[in-house]
Amino acid sequence: MPTNLMRVIIGMFLLSGLAVAQANPAMPSVPPAAAATEAAQLTIPSGTKVPLALKQSISTKNAREGDAVYAVTTFPVVINERIVIPAGTYVQGRISSVRRGGHIKGRAEVLMHFSTLIYPSGYTVVLPGAIENVPGAEKTSMKDEEGTIRQDSQTGEKAKTVATAAGTGAVIGGLSNGVKGGLIGAGIGGGIGTAIGLFSRGNDVRLEAGTTLEMVIQREVPLDATRIPK
Repeated sequence: MPTNLMRVIIGMFLLSGLAVAQANPAMPSVPPAAAATEAAQLTIPSGTKVPLALKQSISTKNAREGDAVYAVTTFPVVINERIVIPAGTYVQGRISSVRRGGHIKGRAEVLMHFSTLIYPSGYTVVLPGAIENVPGAEKTSMKDEEGTIRQDSQTGEKAKTVATAAGTGAVIGGLSNGVKGGLIGAGIGGGIGTAIGLFSRGNDVRLEAGTTLEMVIQREVPLDATRIPK
């Protein structure tokens, strides 16, 4: 076969092979291990809110800094149509600060933070969680500081105590000594009411077992999806 014809035939085979390769580009392959790792990744976004219920009562009367706090999730948390925190997941934390109500001023306060999720399977995840709301607690509110639960003000209650004591003193003094006695009695009664306010502390923050709380997760938390039931 002539050399020139041989070259033409070889060139045609090469061109046809190149055309087939361009028409059917090879898809990039993903290693099985990498694909499995990607499928196993789940994330709880920062700012996710988790409803909880306390498993034990907490009171500023006897609570101490460092005491453990135990709670359980009351409703599943769903991200992208997947439950990432099922109801019944245990949550553990600690009391960071406690302050009792003062005799004159200063309300009782308790600050707590949550640090661990414990799934029913035993899978444990570390997280930073703070209290954002206490819908199940009466006469309490959230302070500006993150996670601090504060007893409501008792100013009105103490003023009522002084007024009641003064009124009672006025009645007793008036019955025994007329108008002058009534004025003296009112002064003595008011003094007694003030003394009660001075020697009695403000109400403590008390959260009963079962009190509902709302925890907010403060940073993104990675999860192993293979350890969370679908």
